[in-house]
Amino acid sequence: MNVRDSEHIIAELNQKEPYELTDNLKDADLIIINTCSVREKPVAKLFSEIGVFNKHKKKSAKIGVAGCTASHLGKEIIKRAPVVDFVLGARNVSKITEVIDKKHAVEINTDFDESTYAFGEYRSNTFKAMVNISIGCDKSCTFCIVPATRGDEISIPSALIVQEITKAVANGAKEVMLLGQNVNHYGRRFSGMDEIDNFTQLLQKISQIEGLERIRFTSPHPLHMDDAFLEEFASNPKICKQIHVPLQSGSTRVLQQMKRGYTKENFINRCEKIRTLCPQATISTDIIVGFPGESEIDFEDTMEVLEKVRFEQMFSFKYSPRPHTEAAAFEDQIDDALAGERLTKLQTRHTEILDEIMDAQMGKIHKVYFDELKPNGRISGRSDDGKLFFVKGSEELLGCIVDIKVTKTSRGALEGVLV
Repeated sequence: MNVRDSEHIIAELNQKEPYELTDNLKDADLIIINTCSVREKPVAKLFSEIGVFNKHKKKSAKIGVAGCTASHLGKEIIKRAPVVDFVLGARNVSKITEVIDKKHAVEINTDFDESTYAFGEYRSNTFKAMVNISIGCDKSCTFCIVPATRGDEISIPSALIVQEITKAVANGAKEVMLLGQNVNHYGRRFSGMDEIDNFTQLLQKISQIEGLERIRFTSPHPLHMDDAFLEEFASNPKICKQIHVPLQSGSTRVLQQMKRGYTKENFINRCEKIRTLCPQATISTDIIVGFPGESEIDFEDTMEVLEKVRFEQMFSFKYSPRPHTEAAAFEDQIDDALAGERLTKLQTRHTEILDEIMDAQMGKIHKVYFDELKPNGRISGRSDDGKLFFVKGSEELLGCIVDIKVTKTSRGALEGVLV
């Protein structure tokens, strides 16, 4: 989502101002740091980054801070770092050309509606397109700062989504990644337009775009994974068989404290449904350990879900208290060392599971879409189920979907040869 926001910023600057990208910091007239605030560490890193850029930039260059940290800190950023020229919130990306010439401008309105705004065209990779289908979040998860930084959920009209994807396909993209805080909650609210599409209907509509061969999406919410959606996921040949199902905790008690809206049993049921309908599908997840009040039994529930589902990919973190969230004020905050022990145990076991999964790929054949050149005569791409592949090859393979036989496995990627 942040990558797409950065692309939108670049597009607006390319279209309305005489800016172009540079790889050399000392050549830059404008430096924009696009930020995340889901965890505390990136926020702390922001101010050290500002210092580094200020030290090495040319005297006239401007520094701007954009994204979620901009939304929640606002004027505080300029107070702490007066060298920052402007602050642009995650919900105000289209205003980039308005703020770059206003010294110490702060645009952080989370009620601002960009759902029907037509951004200029810019993509960092022409072979795949990232497309927002909704903005903001209506959930009230007690650990999450996103509703405070990205505002209420609004769905982007399906006609605009189809139009954007069609244009990207005409420019060479065969794959699209649909983006939203809760993509399968699509249709929740529109800005003054009468739309009836839900996410399943949107997937069906996008599938009709000629020349589009692969559809991915992130992130769906377990609460909205009804049977109709999972059946569409399993049966639609254009939908890649890779699905992110954020668990957060395996404990029903902790899930209730998190206000996630589902139980351990609900979650396992949905994953079992995916495996039944689509045995070849890969399932990834997010897990937080050390949430306030998490007992050893609660943590063991999480380990049990890991064993039952055997996630192919897992993003796991220690709980990080965030401003504007309920959980930051909860009692029974878990000792950092204990949370660290639990995280290590979780990640160690997942690593063992992942090694088993990847080792079992040896000799198998996957259809891989190649979209990026790598050094030393190699090229990379992903299989339908999301596995990263590297093979020897040149730019002739870019934009092609070809059969690759696995010849070498590792935890993070596979190597292979053309069949």
